[in-house]
Amino acid sequence: MLHAAIDIGSNTFRMLIARPAGNPPWETVYYTHRIVRLGEGLHHTGRLSDAGMQRALQAMREFSGIIREHGLSPADSRAVATAAMREAANGDQLRQRMLEETGIAVRIIDGDSEATMSLAGASAVLHPETRRDMLLFDIGGGSTEFVRAADGRLCDAISRKLGVVRLVEAHLHSDPPEASEYRAMMHSADEHLAQVESHWGDGRIPTHLVGTAGTVTTLAAVHLDLHPYVVEKINNHMITAEEFFALRDHLLGLTHEQRQALPTIEQGRADLLVAGLAIIEAILRRWHYRELSVVDAGLLEGAWLNTAGRETS
Repeated sequence: MLHAAIDIGSNTFRMLIARPAGNPPWETVYYTHRIVRLGEGLHHTGRLSDAGMQRALQAMREFSGIIREHGLSPADSRAVATAAMREAANGDQLRQRMLEETGIAVRIIDGDSEATMSLAGASAVLHPETRRDMLLFDIGGGSTEFVRAADGRLCDAISRKLGVVRLVEAHLHSDPPEASEYRAMMHSADEHLAQVESHWGDGRIPTHLVGTAGTVTTLAAVHLDLHPYVVEKINNHMITAEEFFALRDHLLGLTHEQRQALPTIEQGRADLLVAGLAIIEAILRRWHYRELSVVDAGLLEGAWLNTAGRETS
């Protein structure tokens, strides 16, 4: 009854091996992830770098071996790739190499599919009251998805080319960050949010704000001073706007080395967290949210639900 799913992100690759259960609808047997930075440089060249592809292939070879160790076939795992492979001119070339070298068939998904799977994964663990009317955002390395949902059902979704790797490469040049650099990241994020509003058309802002993926969960871990990381303490954790601004001021005042030395910040995330703060702040300010709910589950778990035939409504 085991099933394996892989989320191939622009920054992080994640893998879940689980069996069907009750609440949540999966019981984790094995979880791992690798910070790969596949999308590094893509913003400038339109292509995945040779170094990024080698890191990706190494991670996938490791994942393939783990899948086999659990008695599963790599060919039967559900692997979904997002913005980096979706946009890169050589994304399909990497997909083919992954298949040839690891036996894992990768599906490069569009933004709508990414949003739908992220919603399914997040909804499976969120409090019912939060699920009733929410805006879910999923910050990645190369894109951010915005999903309006009611009672766990998707109302509409939009994916924007707003990612932490993109913002860092475009704007972050000082250590600690200059105020002007942070403002530039916020301005860029707000321009994308204006397009999200235009896509909505009706101007309706959902009651609850929910964030998922590594940037938001890292922020929650810092807020909780949580190390080692415990998923159950992250899911449904609440950060008020006032608490967010205090965290922002603290983190922006640190050098890269000082941020990376914090036990709650994983190696490879110290610079990306600065861009993540800018995106979150832009969301809080534009739509006047006073608190943020955090959820660890998202695209990976949604992909697992899909392959296990356990999609939630």
